[in-house]
Formats: sequence, C-alpha cells, structure tokens
Amino acid sequence: MITVIIPALNEEKTIRHVIGIAKKSALVSEIIVIDDQSTDQTVEEAAKEQVTIYTSSVRGKGTSMREGIMLAAQPVIVFLDADITTYPDDVVERLALPILNGDADFVKSYFERQAGRVTELVAKPLLSFLFPSISNFKQPLSGMIGGRKELLEKISIEDDYGVDIGILIDMHKEGARIEEVSLGYIENRMQGIVQLGVMSKEVTLAILKRSGRFFGSTFETITGIHFNTEDPQLAHAVKDSVKGLKKLAIFDMDNTILRASFIRTMAAKFGFETELLEIINESQSSFIRIKQVAQLLRGISITSILKTMDEIPVVEDAKEVVASLKHKGYICGIISESYDVTTRHIANKLGMHFSLANELELHNSIATGEVKIPSFFLKNKHSICKHDYCKSNAVTELTKRYGIELKNVIAIGNGKNDICMIKHAGTGVAFCPEHKTVEKASRYQIHTPQLASLLTMLL
Repeated sequence: MITVIIPALNEEKTIRHVIGIAKKSALVSEIIVIDDQSTDQTVEEAAKEQVTIYTSSVRGKGTSMREGIMLAAQPVIVFLDADITTYPDDVVERLALPILNGDADFVKSYFERQAGRVTELVAKPLLSFLFPSISNFKQPLSGMIGGRKELLEKISIEDDYGVDIGILIDMHKEGARIEEVSLGYIENRMQGIVQLGVMSKEVTLAILKRSGRFFGSTFETITGIHFNTEDPQLAHAVKDSVKGLKKLAIFDMDNTILRASFIRTMAAKFGFETELLEIINESQSSFIRIKQVAQLLRGISITSILKTMDEIPVVEDAKEVVASLKHKGYICGIISESYDVTTRHIANKLGMHFSLANELELHNSIATGEVKIPSFFLKNKHSICKHDYCKSNAVTELTKRYGIELKNVIAIGNGKNDICMIKHAGTGVAFCPEHKTVEKASRYQIHTPQLASLLTMLL
C-alpha cells in the first residue's frame, strides 16, 4: 500500500530508529533506504533492519529522492528524514491517510519548533511574491512528505537543497490537492551559517526557475551556484572506521562476485547483444572500448540498471566469506571495469567497505551514454605494470593512500583485465578463470563458484 523512502547521508546513529518508526505502521508494504554515498556505517546499520538498500548514483538528496520514487513499488510514497529521533509513532499515518482516504494527492508536514532561518528569510518572501497561492504553508522546506507516485514521477526533482520547495511548487502547478499536517514536536540539527548560505542560494534557484521569470545563465548570475557535483570515489573509498587496518581483499565483480557479467546481462535484456559483441571483438584500446560500451546504455534508467543487478546471482557464500575476511582484519572491496552505480550496489549487499569503478554519467537518473574514467585507473609514476589503463593502478593507489603493503593484499578475479592485479598482489587468486593466462598469473586457483577456500589460503 505504502512505500516509505528514507534518504540518508552519514546517519549511522539514527537510521535504525527511523526505520523502526516506519515499521510500526501496518500500512507500510515496503521500506527503501537510499544511501547518499555515506562514509560512515549508515549502510551497515540499515542492513541490520532487513530493509531494501540502494546507493544513489550521484550524491545529493534530490537524486536519492528521485531514484527512490523510481524504485518504489507502491502507489503511495512517504518520505522520512533519516536524522530525526522525535517522530510520532503514527508519522506514516499522518502523511499517508489524507491520500489513502481520497482527500489529498500530496501531503506536506509542519512541526512545532522555531521556523528555520532559510524558510523565514528566503522561501516565504519569495513564495509570497512569485507563488502567493501557496505562500501560506507553515514550513515549505519540510522534507517529510507523502504523495501519489504517479504525480511524483511527473515533476522535476532538484539535486540539491531546492528539492523540497521544488516538489511543493511543482505539485501545485500539476493541480494536486495539497494538505498540510502537523507532526507535533520535532528536533533536528541546526545548520551552520556557511551551509545556510548554500541552502539559501539553492532554494532561491528552485523557486526562480519555476516562476518562469529567469532563464539560462541568469540562474548562476543571480544565485552564485556552480553545478559541480564531482566527488572523487577514491577520496571516500575506505571509511574512517577501517583506515587503521593493514590488510586488503580486492574482488573483481563480473563473473567473480557475480555469477554473470552485468553488461552482457543488460545486452540480453535490452537487445544490444550484437552491438556489444562487435565492440568486444574489435581490436582497440581499453579507453575506446569502455566509451563505446557505455553508449549502449544510453536512455536506460538507474532503476532498470539496479533491478538488473538484483537479477544476477551472487556467489552463494560471498557474504559469509566477506564477513570472515573483515573479522580477520581485511578491508574488503570491489575494483571493476563496470560502473560505480553497480559496484556500490553489490558492495552494499555484501557489507564491503568500498568499490572503485568507472563513473557512469546520468542525467535525471537516466544514463546519457557517457562515462568518466577515473584517474586512479591510469598509468602513473607508481604504476607496477606498463598498461595505460589497469586495475593494478587502483590497487597501488589504495595501498599508498592507506599505508598497506602489497604483500598484505589478496586479489581475486577471473578475466584478462584482472591479470596485473592478481599477479602483483601478495596473494593472487584466479576464480573460475576464463583463460589460462589468468591462472598462470595467480598463486592460487578456485575452480568451483564458491569462495570459502579463500579462508584456508590465508591460514
């Protein structure tokens, strides 16, 4: 009946409490936590509650909300902020019943506390001038909302602090019946002055954009906002809680952790097998191949990508083996030629610490056909092989950054692009290898699709 979506960024201390509140409602059929690329233990804590977890393709609450809407299976959606511990037990009912009873299409919440500074100084004055018919809402920036999925799918979702006011205005413009409900007394964190400045600019942008009075580059001139959401993977690769560990276990994803290839599975599902085979069979550089393969994904949504990932079987004992490696003091993760949105999803499923991969470009959560190749894959002065593009370069960068010796690295893979990584690691393992060359590069071989024997190799 209802999908509850909880966007979360570094909310390890509160996420389980918020999930618990959502679970109290008999109306809830599905709870989805959208991790906004947290660097703390948010994902691990949420996983203890046995809920569905996805990681957003791009950091930003708006992206998390958009992708949550796309992934939701129920016709009514409720959003809860992940950092609030004072929700009333019936918060889901308050946000959803007006919709379920047929009285509203969209529900906006307000709560008892001093109104926020951005609300009073920016949002309300602009609304009274540009959108007077909805200027009476007590807290237009509240992120606790309920809505019909079919309407939420129609509107534009901002990628930043403008998301909540943007949804309210767009719902009004769609002709939705909007009701405002009280959540009683709510406590949440107060923002610092620098963060409030950013928030003010982004809220202003969202309102001006929808007013139809300002266009194009005028946005940036007025607001001072420069759209740059780049957040290098490597900077957040390994979380603070494990930075003192000195052992590293690195897994390939396709045909290693997964029992099939992601891109081949996508090709079979979306009908580009012939084009993919032509690209693979042509003799060309890694760069050209990676770029051409990404173009085949153009127009496919993040929802389709993640749901396809869920259809590919994972090695049956992978989660248990990863847990054992972590217990033995290993930082565990994935290095793959696939895409960051896919490797993060699998890393989360298995409780891994990190994933490194090529960065698939998405616009409004739809693949553009473009891909960014991160610099950590490229040849540099610390490289241990001659290739211009190689997974071993990412391994070297990780060991250098976190002070781990190569002899304390175990690398597991199956294909030719894993050879250098396997060859130079302290313990290189060929897992169901596709080629004899992979087997020759390894110290150990596993020929059955199970990982448990890794643990005996480390004795």
